[in-house]
Amino acid sequence: MSARSKARKHALDILFEADIRNTSASEILTTRLVVEEGPDARPVRDYTQSLIAGVAEHRRKIDELISTYAKGWDMDRLPAVDRTVLRIAIYEILWAQDIPDAVAIDEALTLAKDLSTEESAAYIHGVLGRISSIKDDLAL
Repeated sequence: MSARSKARKHALDILFEADIRNTSASEILTTRLVVEEGPDARPVRDYTQSLIAGVAEHRRKIDELISTYAKGWDMDRLPAVDRTVLRIAIYEILWAQDIPDAVAIDEALTLAKDLSTEESAAYIHGVLGRISSIKDDLAL
């Protein structure tokens, strides 16, 4: 697993926890930034921090896009892990200039297959494919 893949998974963990607890991801991140040393230390990667900050900064627009393009699903009914995967991938597609859309989508599908259901992966692929195809026309 690449360093960025691990960073995405760690960002997903923190964003998921924030969503479930209905709290700020940046508050949870702050508690995780404790400097630890030793074999069990788990530092928070820069890319994890970047994803969390980006999703937090653009969350209103990201959630608006999910609500618009996740046909048949209300944000509240969408499984929390799927919602979090979509948030990360949409952030990467629209605002992370150094990440190709195909990579963001592929990484999201991998997370969905590992952490959710096969049906979720197919659904997420449809939503992200649509957003990727219209991103140049979106008012950000």
